[in-house]
Amino acid sequence: MDLMTAIKNRRSIRKYKLDPVPDDLLEELLESARWAPSWANTQCREFIIVKDKTIKEQLVETLTEWNPARPAMREVPVVIVACAKLKRAGFRKGEVITDKGDWFMFDTALALQNLTLTAYSLGLGTVHVGAFDAKEAGKILNVPDYVAVVELMPVGYPAEEPNPPLRKELSTFVYRDKYGATIDSSI
Repeated sequence: MDLMTAIKNRRSIRKYKLDPVPDDLLEELLESARWAPSWANTQCREFIIVKDKTIKEQLVETLTEWNPARPAMREVPVVIVACAKLKRAGFRKGEVITDKGDWFMFDTALALQNLTLTAYSLGLGTVHVGAFDAKEAGKILNVPDYVAVVELMPVGYPAEEPNPPLRKELSTFVYRDKYGATIDSSI
């Protein structure tokens, strides 16, 4: 599968089959995350693989009541919990050096993008879950204070094929030379 096909066809999956995900496929997902770029190669991201039903149910309880991923978190065979060590990415000699602060969210997102595209290429589905109580999830998973729980990601075989969402045209968000200088049909 070529990369643009994966980018254009990957969807957020919220309904999964109960089939287990083989460990070799999970390892391939994590290997793809391992090779994501990171700030000064700090590689601050870390992952917890959750298969235990009791722990998954506890994590479900950290989601907002209205979160549409609640059923997926219960039925999916695996939840990957993305974490990040704090005060590494975006820092030099212990001091933050950007106006964006700690870069951990960016670095973790790069790894998760690799993971989601790899999952799609292997016939697996994922969904990014961010509306949850990260502190409470951290307590459930024994995450130390110097590590942030960033995201919960159900992983499994899709039981649905959602339609693609509409995307804005390039001309609505790409500018030439300065902000607001619109482009025509060619860049």
